[in-house]
Amino acid sequence: MIFNYETLVDPLLRDVRRFTPGFCGMRPGDSVLDVCCGTGAQVIEYGRHGMIATGIDNDPTMLKTALKNKARRKLENVSFHLADAAQLPFGANCFDYVSVSMALHDKGRLTRYGVVSEMKRVVKQDGTLIFIDYAVPMARNIWAVLSRMVEFLAGGDHYAGFKGYVDSGGLEDILEAHHLRVDDRSYLKDGLMVIVKARR
Repeated sequence: MIFNYETLVDPLLRDVRRFTPGFCGMRPGDSVLDVCCGTGAQVIEYGRHGMIATGIDNDPTMLKTALKNKARRKLENVSFHLADAAQLPFGANCFDYVSVSMALHDKGRLTRYGVVSEMKRVVKQDGTLIFIDYAVPMARNIWAVLSRMVEFLAGGDHYAGFKGYVDSGGLEDILEAHHLRVDDRSYLKDGLMVIVKARR
């Protein structure tokens, strides 16, 4: 799994990772948390731009790779922690920005809601929440066909989560359920993905 993610998924999302800090208006010294950070690619990108960046994931194998990536780039402003995104080990109102990238669509609805509730709790009152995931309804192009195939092949709870995410309306359902105010949004990968800036 880690081989496939790092060698196949991370390169495909490299342009999205680079786009995110500028789109969100982040500045050096801002505190940023990325939940479900996987191999840490988005956190590393935040760190490269001078943010104090933290990543959490509940997969030790993913975090091992994230820590190797951090060491290779010698980023002292980046840290990673083993943690459950639905029970974050941080106090309330801690971070200027809290992001989640391509990690809500593969979870059941209650888990998705739990993750976003925790994101709301730890972001500062005037802070920003960042969501990057599939746009729903999904685009009608080759990228969407390939993505549906990948999600299907993942099978099990992952695919069930994906179907539930799409059927419920994707990020729009999440934003509405959590009473979040959208500041801005942009569509990426020929409309396959959307990035949303939102506030409590």
